[in-house]
Amino acid sequence: MVDEIFRSGVLKEEGCGLQNKPNNKPDNKMDKKKIVGFDEIRVLSDDYKSSHKRIVFTNGCFDILHAGHVSYLAMAAALGDILVLGLNSDISVKKIKGDKRPVIGEAHRACVMAALESVDHVVLFDDPDPGQLIEIVCPDILVKGADWPEEQIVGAAFVKENGGKVERIVLEPEISTTKIIERIGRLYHGKT
Repeated sequence: MVDEIFRSGVLKEEGCGLQNKPNNKPDNKMDKKKIVGFDEIRVLSDDYKSSHKRIVFTNGCFDILHAGHVSYLAMAAALGDILVLGLNSDISVKKIKGDKRPVIGEAHRACVMAALESVDHVVLFDDPDPGQLIEIVCPDILVKGADWPEEQIVGAAFVKENGGKVERIVLEPEISTTKIIERIGRLYHGKT
């Protein structure tokens, strides 16, 4: 499904207002396409490694972006030079969260995530977990929330076997997409 979206041109950065414009940031990261497919991230990852850039990888659904997500991603980005975000596609989200999710479709979620300064690349994936994508990127640092025990983090063993490390970041308390959805239900429909 994700490959079909890229081939059909449905997911284009131009639709997000993310055309590759000159980068005027003080750190002057290279101009780059932010929303990429598996083939592109493979080449980019190899290029970054050749340039001795430390690649950080994290993943998630990021269904309704909130302050906890922004904080988490900023902390993840601070651990290296390039942050690659594996974004669960709609198919993937449904597999792990159920038929009522995602609330926001993958093209819009990818657009929002790509707009974040902390995120260098967004890669959609259809599988329930990012194992295949992690092996393609082969990050120096794999990041997940501290609510995940390291032995349950998909890709942790692979990353460590390849000289990388795993970092677990403490999440913002009392904020989650599920809690936001429940609050909206209570406020507007008297439901949870």
